[in-house]
Amino acid sequence: MSNRENAAPIIIKRKKVTGGDGHHGGAWKVAYADFVTAMMAFFMLMWLLNATTEKQRKGIADYFNPTIPINRISGGGEGAFGGDSVFSEDQIAQTGTGAISQRPTEERQARGEKSAEDKQNNDMAAFKEVARAIEQALMGVGGESMVSEQLARHIVTRVTDEGLIIEISDLPDAPLFVGDTAKPQPVLTDLAKILTRVFSIVANNVAINGYTKSYPKMLAKDPVWELSAARAQAMRELLNGAGFPPERMQRVSGFADRKPKVARAMDLRNNRLEVIVLRNGR
Repeated sequence: MSNRENAAPIIIKRKKVTGGDGHHGGAWKVAYADFVTAMMAFFMLMWLLNATTEKQRKGIADYFNPTIPINRISGGGEGAFGGDSVFSEDQIAQTGTGAISQRPTEERQARGEKSAEDKQNNDMAAFKEVARAIEQALMGVGGESMVSEQLARHIVTRVTDEGLIIEISDLPDAPLFVGDTAKPQPVLTDLAKILTRVFSIVANNVAINGYTKSYPKMLAKDPVWELSAARAQAMRELLNGAGFPPERMQRVSGFADRKPKVARAMDLRNNRLEVIVLRNGR
């Protein structure tokens, strides 16, 4: 008995054995897949923004927008509303964007007008065709010129919001008028005849602006206003004498020396005329 009482107690220790690092679970795989999907969507978005036009992007945006209460374009269905939305032309005024349908039915087609911006762009595109025809006839772009090389030195053309400006300037060796008067030189008479022939290919109205160089301030009377107006009137008379219809002349103006062509106010090149082929409505 004594030996059993003196024996050391037996302690059994159980160890949990695991293999390797164990299993961490699959949450990271889901997060990584979400990240890759988001990156793919991001790059697709960037590619679409670069590869599509503004009109195409608007179409994509409209596709994902609600189509019943807020779509700008009338519906095309034959349901209870007959294809009309709350934005149809029976309810409020619209710009007629629904009229662009390629195959509208006779009773369902939109009847709105084009937007003001579209109409302005179309008018500008049509006028550029008019201006191109005049420039080709005048300067011989792509064909034979009506103007000789000597006369062409006086002419510069440009298109503005007002119309096609045909600028005719003095040259040091070839002035348009005799001295400081409104009596035209033969070169201006020849140019007026050519312009009359060129203007016969279009129906646009015409305006004339006159400009002069500055004169010394010590003069008792500065002639710039009277001289610029008189020279513009002389150009009008030359055009009328060459056969230009008087009813197409919209206005004749003198601007004195207020808008110099070159920085030096007394330079001869500031003596010039602008014959403007006006856009419709100007």
